[in-house]
Amino acid sequence: MRIVVADSNLHRYRSELTGGAPPNTTFVFHKRFDDDSVLDSLADADVFIGPVLTAPMAERAPRLRLVQVAGAGTDDIDASALPAGAVVANTFHHGRSIAEYVVMALGVLTRRILAADTALRGGRWASPVYDAELTQPPILRGSTAGFIGFGTIGAETWRVLRCLGLRGIAVTRSGRSIPEHEGLEWSAGPERLEDLLSAADHVVVCLPLSSETRGLIGAPQFARMKTTAVLVNVARGAVVDEQALFEALRTHRIAGAAIDVWYQYPTEAGQGEPSQLAFSSLDNVLMTPHLSGVTSDTFRGRVGDILRNLHALSEGRELINVVSRRVDRPTAVKN
Repeated sequence: MRIVVADSNLHRYRSELTGGAPPNTTFVFHKRFDDDSVLDSLADADVFIGPVLTAPMAERAPRLRLVQVAGAGTDDIDASALPAGAVVANTFHHGRSIAEYVVMALGVLTRRILAADTALRGGRWASPVYDAELTQPPILRGSTAGFIGFGTIGAETWRVLRCLGLRGIAVTRSGRSIPEHEGLEWSAGPERLEDLLSAADHVVVCLPLSSETRGLIGAPQFARMKTTAVLVNVARGAVVDEQALFEALRTHRIAGAAIDVWYQYPTEAGQGEPSQLAFSSLDNVLMTPHLSGVTSDTFRGRVGDILRNLHALSEGRELINVVSRRVDRPTAVKN
């Protein structure tokens, strides 16, 4: 079985992949999916592991049986161009990592750590002990976390916050019933979004981007939020309107935000502004480069899923985390 890997995140797990794969498996590693040499490698590939597979790439891969994404999103895989019998699969394992990021971000924002750090670097002790105009910040316990989206990430984040003594409420796109044992005070569909925004001390955005959710949080929604509220976006940047978010922070309509997902992304060298707006000039925003789910724990779990699918494909068994398929079951691949 011949496997083409075009995901830079997996290069540090090369030994785990090659050592755990089925017998007589060969790997070809590329830094990126758009390397010129990837097209040549696809000609006799049985498996492609990478974040993007375009129609021209698929046309060069007539033997392809599995497209494995080392993450959750498969939007950039052109499944319609795949050869008959090919399967697209993804993997997750980022829930706990993102949950810990959210908890960290809420603590940093609620306790005004960013401002205190900046001030002390300039010799000023920005503490209510030394500045009577500064209020004493609250702790997280007893406050209300409002989840916009309650899938894997939302549920995992809530389990951690619940241990810290927070209250939880949630709005989901489907309005599905969330089991009582999860411990939320209430959950509902989109019709109660404004109720959530007005009640929450912390708004956690963690639902997928779609035509229905693009711009879901805009100026009218920020107007419903408490002036002491903070927002954490670990979904996709465009779920929150860019201009409305900037203005809500600039005018202190809300107390702060942690933004891990952005409106524009960098070059291959990792250089580039995350927005056309000057978020970096604001003192109430925590800016991170889409790293909330990027941990060794996440990727070790993902490598495990990838290896399970490689063995299943080799042995003609059912694959896990199948997103789309052209047939009910892939045929066994000769090693």
